[in-house]
Amino acid sequence: MPDLPEIETLRRDLEKEVAGRKIKDVEISAMRNLGRHATKKQVSSRLEGVKITTVIRKGTLLVFVLDSEERILADLADSGRLVKAANKDAAHDHTQVAIVFTQGGQLRFVACEDDAMLEVLTEEELEAEIADRMGQGVDPAAQPISWTQFGSMLRSRSTKLKTFLMDPDVLIGLGPLYADEILFNAGLRHDRASESLSTQEIRRLYRSVVGTLHDAVKYRGTSLEGDHPWIGLDGQPGEYQEHLQVYGKDGEMSPRARGPIKRVKFSGNWTYFCDQSQV
Repeated sequence: MPDLPEIETLRRDLEKEVAGRKIKDVEISAMRNLGRHATKKQVSSRLEGVKITTVIRKGTLLVFVLDSEERILADLADSGRLVKAANKDAAHDHTQVAIVFTQGGQLRFVACEDDAMLEVLTEEELEAEIADRMGQGVDPAAQPISWTQFGSMLRSRSTKLKTFLMDPDVLIGLGPLYADEILFNAGLRHDRASESLSTQEIRRLYRSVVGTLHDAVKYRGTSLEGDHPWIGLDGQPGEYQEHLQVYGKDGEMSPRARGPIKRVKFSGNWTYFCDQSQV
């Protein structure tokens, strides 16, 4: 599933490429990823002739604001993609929807499985849908907080640091990869108790959250091998995987110590860390 850096990268590209464009036609090949809509007409009739004014992000959800006062909500989940294409380009086998613009080609919604979703909603429906799909935590890219606020969040909970970072009711949009990288950059173990951190360690973890996310967006997200690797709007992978310090690098020498990166099971998933430099 794309995390916050990948979705923010995509949002920025969409804002440049499709904001201000008018929708000429909507081509729908299947209904399985169109949420509450029962027929193709229910979707196309609400979008044809409408202009996309801007693209915003709600956590890991994308919202296309329309001049009709309705919204398009896109939840890419694990298998979904949005791809910009020319009208003449051959469609991907799993293209579910193609939004054709009066100028500037198409925006295609590709989904290999049923988990991804594209839906046209009123503002009221959108708010309810976002509440159902998102946690109540802070979006660290959209809602900057101070290190003191961050520290209060840490000390008010009794949990392990990796669990804290990945809790959507604490911070939105961080998966295991970014949690491991943040903790390595902060020099803190994944199983350290959140309430045990000193003031200096809280500041270090806070700076690591901000810095790691900034760099991940700068390098356009992370694309790793798997069933559904991250692909950007232009069809190209991200580059942050070339800058990973520990994730997926078990057995390799640690960048900070004379020893290998270790891998252990934590909460049912693999965790990567440097046993010598993370305390």
